[in-house]
Amino acid sequence: MNLLLWILAGLLAAFFLFAGLTKLARSKQKLLGSPNMGWAADFPPGLIKLIGALEVLAALGLILPAALGTAVVLVPLAATGLALLMAGAAITHGRRKEGQAVVTNLVLLVLTAVVAWGRFGPHAL
Repeated sequence: MNLLLWILAGLLAAFFLFAGLTKLARSKQKLLGSPNMGWAADFPPGLIKLIGALEVLAALGLILPAALGTAVVLVPLAATGLALLMAGAAITHGRRKEGQAVVTNLVLLVLTAVVAWGRFGPHAL
């Protein structure tokens, strides 16, 4: 199970690092031209950048504390934060009637919740 949690955390970290850096590097107008980014029209640019920064920080929090063996409680906290972020994203996409994005957000929510559960509980580092 520990190996599965490491694999999940690694895949989630890669996904959220890419997603967060994309939000940080691109302007709101460029994001609006990307697939599944229509939601950005409803948010101010500063909030989009904040979401991107949170995704990057959480991605780092999924891996670095455990890999370095320091402040390992940050791993399940990062996973919990991402689960909450995905819950908000699912609600946002649901309001916009973007069904496929909702499914993606719910899958990511479940995967981050599994990492949080495993690292808070039976397979804590």
